[in-house]
Amino acid sequence: MKTGETYSRVVIKLGTSTLTDGGTELSLARMVDLVQQINAVKSGGVQVLLVSSGGIAAGREGMAYPDLPHYLPAKQMLAAIGQPRLMAIYTQLFTLYRQEIAQVLLTRDDLADRRRYLNARNTLEALLAYDVVPIINENDTIATEEIRFGDNDNLSALIANVMEADLLLLLTDQDGVFTADPRTHPEAQRVERIETDQIPDEILAAARDSGNGLGTGGMISKLSAAELARRSGAAVVVASGATTGVIPRIVLQKEPLGTYFSPLGTHMESRKRFLLAGMDEAAGQLMIDPGAAQALRQGGSLLPVGITHVTGMFTRGQSVTVTDSSGKPVAVGLSNYSADDVRQILGQHSDQIDTILGYAYGAEVIHHNNLVLL
Repeated sequence: MKTGETYSRVVIKLGTSTLTDGGTELSLARMVDLVQQINAVKSGGVQVLLVSSGGIAAGREGMAYPDLPHYLPAKQMLAAIGQPRLMAIYTQLFTLYRQEIAQVLLTRDDLADRRRYLNARNTLEALLAYDVVPIINENDTIATEEIRFGDNDNLSALIANVMEADLLLLLTDQDGVFTADPRTHPEAQRVERIETDQIPDEILAAARDSGNGLGTGGMISKLSAAELARRSGAAVVVASGATTGVIPRIVLQKEPLGTYFSPLGTHMESRKRFLLAGMDEAAGQLMIDPGAAQALRQGGSLLPVGITHVTGMFTRGQSVTVTDSSGKPVAVGLSNYSADDVRQILGQHSDQIDTILGYAYGAEVIHHNNLVLL
């Protein structure tokens, strides 16, 4: 990591092999230690989003390791049984530190659809604002092959992107990325840093999928996740979850453990790409007054009081174009309100939204985090 680099928001991914400590059932001792480390990081002023596997493993344990066919409904059944067991354990452990947690289950569609993307982001932001640790997992109970993330490595990378995390920490059963599979090549060397635009071909070739049968991802999926997260502005570290104090040592003390991937872009560039990708599909247009246009140019959000006219039909979370009074495009962003809602609240102060609509999704029609100037 760069000298002086600090992390204010991190995504931590715990794989099944980490939670089971290499065994076949959840290791309470290991989970106690990991929760203590997460609490230490939070005490250091860092916001934490936890992406946790282990639901299916907990389901197998609860069912006394049944001999099931290898097809999706069986895995969905195990997830339905195991996810509550997993969350019950997390609840007990985090309660020791008086830390509130929340369960968030997602499918790929939740982050591909702009409206659901906005809902997911806003929910996670609200949880962090109230000092709650979101514990995120793929919704294995209802996910099909077409909408699965494939593994929680990719899910954690997408969460790092959505939430503009500074660091994605992928904890696994290996000490990092190696020049060869260390389980079969004792001479393999750990790669300390990867800072090239592309992950070297020899590193990709050396990666091998997990062979323990517990998780769905291996080193290949971690490299794929690292590639995605670093292009959205996050640093990435792949390290062993068994290393003593690994989380605070990496997040707070900046020790060079595991393999470090430098970020290749910025959060703004990533968000701008996402928002501009929907510009051609913009479902509506908001015309604003000169005061609102000036506020946007100074980094502000779009409030209803500055809107003078609404064109088109759009729903909450859809992309809209913002124009000045002459019709010149000023910005593009994701609307917190539908076209019908905006027509009712335009020109009004934000504290009147709830009175007029009977509900409110926030004071802003478009929050500055979801808006890009043109």
